[in-house]
Order: sequence, then C-alpha cells, then structure tokens
Amino acid sequence: MKFYLDEHIPKGVVEGLRRRGVDVLTAQEAGRSGDSDEKQLAFAAREGRVLITFDDDFLRLDAAGVPHKGIVFSQTGRYTVGELIERVMLIANVIDPNDMKNHIEFV
Repeated sequence: MKFYLDEHIPKGVVEGLRRRGVDVLTAQEAGRSGDSDEKQLAFAAREGRVLITFDDDFLRLDAAGVPHKGIVFSQTGRYTVGELIERVMLIANVIDPNDMKNHIEFV
C-alpha cells in the first residue's frame, strides 16, 4: 500500500514508515504544500496513494462523494509518533489496498 501524507503529519512518522519499507510521499516532497484539500485528495488518487491526515475537511470531501484511494484519519495529538506508525503499519499489513478505495480508516 502506498501512502500520501498531508503537510501536517510529523516528519518522524514519514521517517519511521520509510525505515519499515513503506512507500510514502509527503505533500512537501510532491510540491503540493498549500494546495486545497480537493487538489490534495485528487493528487493522491491519481498517484494511487492512501492519504494520511489529521484534517477533518477530508472527511467532508468523502461524505460529499469525492472519489479517493483511501483515507487514514487520526486526530492531532491523539497518538505519539511511534503509536501512529504502529497503526499505519497495521493498516498496510492487514488491509488490501483495493479495499481502501473510497474508505476511511479511523485511528
């Protein structure tokens, strides 16, 4: 499973996932910092990536029927960096990427 991390996800999460062999791309690396949520979600979908975010605006886009390759949503500060990495790894190892299409995993 490939992931796209919005601009508010801590760098430690990015580094931790990469150390575990996960394919991650950040909004900053993609040159998309500051893009609208709609553009971010569309980019992730085009790239075949599940979006990881703390931003509940993406939940509204899903509710409005905007297609996507999946969203992993967590509240800011709910978990430590290590705990968030563990939860994302569980998703990556257990859920088939095809099952994430237009699906939200709340962590």
